[in-house]
Amino acid sequence: MTFATRRALLGGLAAAPLLARYGAAQAQSTWPDRPIRLVVPFGAGTTTDALGRILGDALAKDVGQPVVVENRAGAGGNVGAQAVAQAAGDGYTLLLGTNGTHGINSSLFPNLGFDPVKDFTPIAPFVTTPSVLGVPVALKANSLAELIALTKEKPLSFASAGNGTTGHLSQALFNMRAGLETQHVPYRNASQAITDLIAGRVDGMFYHPLGLKPHLEAGTLKALAVTSAKRIAILPDVPTMQEAGVADFVVEGRWSLYGPAKMPADIVARLSRATNALLADPAALRTLRAQGVEPVGGSPEQLAAMTRDEIAKWRPVIAAANIRPD
Repeated sequence: MTFATRRALLGGLAAAPLLARYGAAQAQSTWPDRPIRLVVPFGAGTTTDALGRILGDALAKDVGQPVVVENRAGAGGNVGAQAVAQAAGDGYTLLLGTNGTHGINSSLFPNLGFDPVKDFTPIAPFVTTPSVLGVPVALKANSLAELIALTKEKPLSFASAGNGTTGHLSQALFNMRAGLETQHVPYRNASQAITDLIAGRVDGMFYHPLGLKPHLEAGTLKALAVTSAKRIAILPDVPTMQEAGVADFVVEGRWSLYGPAKMPADIVARLSRATNALLADPAALRTLRAQGVEPVGGSPEQLAAMTRDEIAKWRPVIAAANIRPD
């Protein structure tokens, strides 16, 4: 090998890392050059699906490429979350995660198939909604204190839309915080649970405000408390659980934007900015609030902390109540 040839070869080897980095930077600078997939881990027609389509439209306008919503339902959201956890972290696959996929489920299911912290890149918190504690109008309790007293006399029954749902966990936390024993009655769907609640076949139910509000307005149910940290706009006269006397009680359904692990920082920043811009738009806020949710927003770092807190919060509740998935 001649000196010139050897020098050229060594020069090429030295330049290879630089070329690789240049190629990666060039690939990132052209992102996105094709449609993005937003996985919604629940079925079409659900609240999560509606929120995913609102967020997907906003992201598409910002990045200039279609954002295709893909419904991947099953196992409390785990099927869709696992699909994203296994995808490449190139910014072309995203997840509208929930406090189920990134909180509750890690203690509820013995084998998720993914790690909700290590296998994802947090992008931005999106929106949240509390539950409302609704009871039949015939129940002789017009306040949370009266309901607690009634329950201590005779254990009451609480409906939910299934084992491990936010409504079920709210009931379990209520038992822990108020020192009660109540009977859990899981249903396959919330509509049947609400029908039985109105008829008085069950005594109470924690459920999202949009689902109970028509029945509260019709006078067939009454609301005793909401599970948020502060009162909500659509039910301003209903106290929080904490205002009504149950300390350390905040339960909110949360939706947030995640991607697979190891996403490029510039893509994460762009998607986070677009999500927060949506939440600052008055017209978008009206659309979101019509779905019964409130904006959260924030940074990837804040979402990472929220995720860790949510996992830690539910682990002792699920263990104490011995909750198992359906």
